[in-house]
Amino acid sequence: MSHLSEQQLTELRSKLNESRNEIQHRLSDNNHYGLEDSLRDTTNELSTVDNHPADLGTEVYERGKDLALIEHNELQLTRIESALQKMNDGTYGICSTCGKPISFDRLSAIPETAYCKEHSPQTVHSVARPIEEQFLYPPFGRSSLDEHEYNGFDGEDAWQIVESFGSSNTPAMAEDRDISDYNDMEIEASSELDGFVEPLESFVATDIYGENVCFFRSKRWKQSMDTGDYVDDDELEGGPNTY
Repeated sequence: MSHLSEQQLTELRSKLNESRNEIQHRLSDNNHYGLEDSLRDTTNELSTVDNHPADLGTEVYERGKDLALIEHNELQLTRIESALQKMNDGTYGICSTCGKPISFDRLSAIPETAYCKEHSPQTVHSVARPIEEQFLYPPFGRSSLDEHEYNGFDGEDAWQIVESFGSSNTPAMAEDRDISDYNDMEIEASSELDGFVEPLESFVATDIYGENVCFFRSKRWKQSMDTGDYVDDDELEGGPNTY
């Protein structure tokens, strides 16, 4: 025998029917949140594959949000239909986990629920994280070998090569305010030595026999002169020929 009176069951059935009708009208009135039309039709674009992903960024975001809303509404409808079926079977208001009666106060607040408060699946939120995240820290995971004093090509270098072709970042997003061009946006752009180990190697050169030492007035040479980190002219065997 149900622990709910006929008046209580009538009240709860009315709430369930009202919620079901509201959700059904909501889905039908707006064509399932506009998902019955293609993205091409809603944006009036000839193609949904543009030159830059940001061109359709807002539309893609709204599309994903609409999918989530539809999924929520359909799940709610499923729960309501199940609750109405249980009313017809005489099993409504009984917890599916422990088999004990669900209080009228809880049913009045959530008439489609199939669980008591103690066994509600949403009372416990998992804090477990995917094991893959252990390899995402520090950045570039295990492929970044800076901490191991490795003087070779690693994951960070691979990303820098890809990043040199451009990214969606702008100078306004840079942590360093002293940005002169987009090349300075790259990771360690100001301190990374590309093609050599010591700054001196970028502007000091010799001939094929290791003689006729000379240096080039490059950007790196100017930085070394400004900071005082340079080799004295007397140390340049053969004379400081300048180009």
